[in-house]
Amino acid sequence: MLMSEDIKVVSIIGVGYLGKQIAEKTSLKNYTLRLYDTNVEELKKFSEELRRKKKTEGEVTSHDSIEDAIRDADLIIEAAPEKLELKKELFKIIAKAAQPNAIIATNSSSIPVSKLEDVVDQKDKLLNIHFYDLFVMPMADIMRGTQTTDETFERGKKWVESIDITPLIVKKECYGFVFNRVWRAIKKEVLKIWAGGYADLEDVDKAWRIFIGAGVAPFEMMDKVGLDVIYDIEMSYYKKSGWDDDIPPQALKDLVDAGNLGIKSGKGFYTYK
Repeated sequence: MLMSEDIKVVSIIGVGYLGKQIAEKTSLKNYTLRLYDTNVEELKKFSEELRRKKKTEGEVTSHDSIEDAIRDADLIIEAAPEKLELKKELFKIIAKAAQPNAIIATNSSSIPVSKLEDVVDQKDKLLNIHFYDLFVMPMADIMRGTQTTDETFERGKKWVESIDITPLIVKKECYGFVFNRVWRAIKKEVLKIWAGGYADLEDVDKAWRIFIGAGVAPFEMMDKVGLDVIYDIEMSYYKKSGWDDDIPPQALKDLVDAGNLGIKSGKGFYTYK
């Protein structure tokens, strides 16, 4: 049963680490799901897997172009890498092909949707909906652009709630939103401890587990997200502030340049089978 009555078709542009999770959560409800990714082989494999697992009536389709994937969508979620110019290019394409009443949202971890407004005519339909690791932390920041209407915001919020995710309301624009701003402070400091040689990352993660009692520790979480994504996010913060203290450690860039991206490459801070 749909809890968000005016949203029936959801399109996800980018089915990487978080895009997949958003799709999985959406597929558990009675929504039609349309997917697009540049990795055609992975997209096809993932779409087939979702179709096998889906227990509600809504269909799951994969598409060769963004235009086809969003043509009849009521909600479009961009979940591409954390690069401003890439997101602008995607928003430009999405804005031209989307139906008039469609909500256009970015899953960006740090970039306010207002930074994407200049390439979009329907500025009243824009949202930040930033999801966390949904099977560990089922929550999402939700934030307006400069011209987002209350109607758009409420539609987006109801949809987030309908897929059993807790919305975290950002009352006014800020980099990092709600919990991601807290997580960013933790991430920044643990990277400095590791890169400065002050302690082994295993001890940092051990301390975190003792502190919270269980769960995924900071370096483990960064490996799950992908160190290339983490680096891009940290650079986004640095470009915003211009503070030298916000520059991510060179040691992190060295890992990324070496192709050690975390779980997806088999090695990051930790080594995986």
